[in-house]
Amino acid sequence: MCRFATLLFSLLLPLASHAACEDPAKGIDEQRFVPINGIEQWVTIKGARCGNPVVLMVHGGPGNPLTPMADAMYGPWQKDFTVVHWDQRGSGMTYGRKPPAEDEPLTMEQLTADGIALAEYVKGYLGKRKLLLWGSSWGSMLGIQMAHARPELFDAYIGAVQVVSYKENELAMYTRLLQLARDANDTDSIGKLEALGAPPWKNPRAFGIVRRVDRKYEALKSDAPPAAWRKFDPLYTTPKYEADYEAGEDYSFFKFVGPQGDGMFSRYDLYRMGTRFALPVYFVMGQEDILSSPVVARRYFDAIEAPHKRFIVVPRAGHDPNEAGLAAQYQALRDAAALAR
Repeated sequence: MCRFATLLFSLLLPLASHAACEDPAKGIDEQRFVPINGIEQWVTIKGARCGNPVVLMVHGGPGNPLTPMADAMYGPWQKDFTVVHWDQRGSGMTYGRKPPAEDEPLTMEQLTADGIALAEYVKGYLGKRKLLLWGSSWGSMLGIQMAHARPELFDAYIGAVQVVSYKENELAMYTRLLQLARDANDTDSIGKLEALGAPPWKNPRAFGIVRRVDRKYEALKSDAPPAAWRKFDPLYTTPKYEADYEAGEDYSFFKFVGPQGDGMFSRYDLYRMGTRFALPVYFVMGQEDILSSPVVARRYFDAIEAPHKRFIVVPRAGHDPNEAGLAAQYQALRDAAALAR
């Protein structure tokens, strides 16, 4: 048996085989597959002290797990929090464990149920009554569904670069980018955007085309992330993992956009879900974010009824994470944890 296969076998031992976090001063560093709603899903749990609050991180994409760069990006958070990362169904290590068929469905309802099951599991395993829930980009779409459905599981919800609505976010992004391209006399971007026309789009490649233009313009006014963040942990640099990551990204993103623009995103609208929350809600938005516009997010946020809510705008930050954005998210988590005491 190869070394990597042996490692994975050892990580599959049941989590309940030993007690976790009995000593609040003890640290925890675990990574393994956990049975969740019929499939084994990859979960990592790391923190300097078991007595610290727990944060369940819901990654973006869909299909872009944070686990490969979790220590590089979020390692400092482990001093004050026990940080739980999860490769969602159809992503990363979870995808590689049992790759789904191309025609196998992937739905928001299914992923929400997975996230809730994981939250219940983590709460029981770590001996915590509640925990903080963090979601970014696609993870904000999934995380806020989890928070709304089962608020008693969480101390607070923190939405980073919160997406609100397929219709509103796509139209705002397209309109803003077309105006920026015209102001800059950027004929290449103008041509691409005008060829697609305004959303909704039936071309499954349309979102990716617009997103590349979006990244170009956001980069002009936001600070780049450190290069060290792009370095994967050695566990995630094997040829198999790299192939699984790419395949999972393709599979999940196709389910997101759909073959005729009719995927998960096309049915997403937080206003239909509702605006009443039984837990504190924080939105942390990049001022230069074009994809998940802070203007669009603010309209929904203002309609929210919650025990406590806060809207934070970060200068020089766009949709993709950078140091200023992560610092603001970390502070929101600190504030939410203090409020929950």
